[in-house]
Amino acid sequence: MSRIKKKRSKKAGLPPGSLIYTGDRIHEEVEITVVDYDEQNYQEKKITRFEECLVYKNKPTVTWINVNGLSHIHNLEKLGECFNLHPLIMEDILNTDQRPKIEDLDDYLFIVLKTINYDEANNEITAQQISLILGGNYVISFHESDGDIFAPIRERIVTSKGHIRKAGADYLAYALVDFIVDQYFVVLEKFGENIEYLEDEVVAHPTPLTLSYIHHYKNDMIILRKSMWPLREVVSRLERRESPLIREDTGLYFKDVYDHTIVAIDTVETYRDILSGMLDIYLSSVSNKLNETMKVLTVIATIFMPLTFLAGLYGMNFKHMPELEWRWGYFVVLGLMLVIVATMLGYFRKRKWI
Repeated sequence: MSRIKKKRSKKAGLPPGSLIYTGDRIHEEVEITVVDYDEQNYQEKKITRFEECLVYKNKPTVTWINVNGLSHIHNLEKLGECFNLHPLIMEDILNTDQRPKIEDLDDYLFIVLKTINYDEANNEITAQQISLILGGNYVISFHESDGDIFAPIRERIVTSKGHIRKAGADYLAYALVDFIVDQYFVVLEKFGENIEYLEDEVVAHPTPLTLSYIHHYKNDMIILRKSMWPLREVVSRLERRESPLIREDTGLYFKDVYDHTIVAIDTVETYRDILSGMLDIYLSSVSNKLNETMKVLTVIATIFMPLTFLAGLYGMNFKHMPELEWRWGYFVVLGLMLVIVATMLGYFRKRKWI
């Protein structure tokens, strides 16, 4: 099962702005990729020291600094100094269980998002925090994973596909946010397939394993809901262009992302309702199955009641019982039992009890 909340106990008692990494990937190397471009030129390189980022701070081109790995706090602190990032912002970047949010610090915007991936091998959702710093001519992205999660965006910049090379840093931020929101639909489509299969199983052949899957998916829906509901507020603020860093034409693109976010949230709520309904259906199916079993046992017990009476009556050890000496007594009693069974079965069928 996916972890819903990460521990913050290591930060207990420390003053605000203390840089403590709360994630799980503590042994990974920090990889810094710088992409610098405008409509005519493109440059990409990997750097080893954060001080090298300083030359891109005031360039007229658009600069995207992608930081992969957060466990090396000292190096990240240097990056914060290069771009004058507030210590509380750096603290939030390292706290990888942040709620999606946006903060306006005049010179730059700080955006926290959650990207969701579906691990088919383990049948679980994994959530990862993405932190974005949007400045006048630069975007800095921070994440924990060791993969190039923004490879499609990088490919669009390399091939100059679409509007991205002609626009500014705010459009690059839009492209990253839009990519993260699109990943929700990839996960939701897979969930939809699993839920449809589970729904058929609940109706046809409910088992304790089915109940386990229902609870598993309900927990996954909690993670999705926790990641997506705050995202609506973040995208809404970007759409309203409350910061001068977001230009008017880019605000229209954020409006489209906002619409996608609403659709994704509605899908999550629909799946939550379906799973809740499945739980009710499962309990009803199990109850009905138990009722059917009890009905069969009741019918059997009812049929054997007169048979038990006859067998008990003629099983008594009284000496003077007329039928005991009768030659055809055994066969008559046996036939009487069969007639009783047939009569009761016919009556039960007529009343539609069986």
